[in-house]
Amino acid sequence: MEQGRTVIVTGASQGIGAAVVKAFTERGYNVVATSRRVSESAEIKASEHVALVDGDIGDAATAKKVAETAVEKFGSIDALVNNAGIFIAKPFVEYTEDDLRKVSSTNIDGFIHLTQLAIRQMLAQKTGGSVVSITTSLVDHPIAGFNASVSMVTKGGIDAASRSLAMEYAKDGIRVNTVAPGIVDTPLHKDNPKDFLKTLSPMGVISGAQDIADAVVFLTEAAGVTGEVLHVDGGAHLGKW
Repeated sequence: MEQGRTVIVTGASQGIGAAVVKAFTERGYNVVATSRRVSESAEIKASEHVALVDGDIGDAATAKKVAETAVEKFGSIDALVNNAGIFIAKPFVEYTEDDLRKVSSTNIDGFIHLTQLAIRQMLAQKTGGSVVSITTSLVDHPIAGFNASVSMVTKGGIDAASRSLAMEYAKDGIRVNTVAPGIVDTPLHKDNPKDFLKTLSPMGVISGAQDIADAVVFLTEAAGVTGEVLHVDGGAHLGKW
């Protein structure tokens, strides 16, 4: 990988996002990391090659500030990782209007605002680019008893949109892929019993944030791969176990 390429990472303050920031930094990328309070993160710090932008990614003004920071500080946007996400699991009939607003704002609005700005900049640069979004293997392989239908409206939408975008911008060299994790050992699951979480994949494993970061880096740098869904879920997408 040539030096000086710039990647934007959303939801970057902890968990998968922080692991992705570290992985790209170690590979010589410039990184613009954003989340609501990323400047207070204990896991990543601002540096010569890491810029931090606080803000709600569901707000178009935050996306604009993030994109502008990448271009002004580092001169380009070469890759985007849409990691920011809200996940609410509950029976379908118990979802509230507020639940829908929250997941839609972060998961859909955030995805659209920043991906539009990133692709627009990539088109102007004429050097291709990569967009990788984090979805979930639950999009097309639900698990009985693990109810998350309204969250899947958003994650499934990102999955479908990513394939359409991969086709739309293929001739421009802009690749669009997704990573579909299963259960990941992040703060999201800090109160869930580990023994139960291990039953949610046939391998009986819980992925680490680094496992997801490795998949993100692979897709970002895999020059011939676009429109792909890379499952990192211990085989959960294979079916019943």
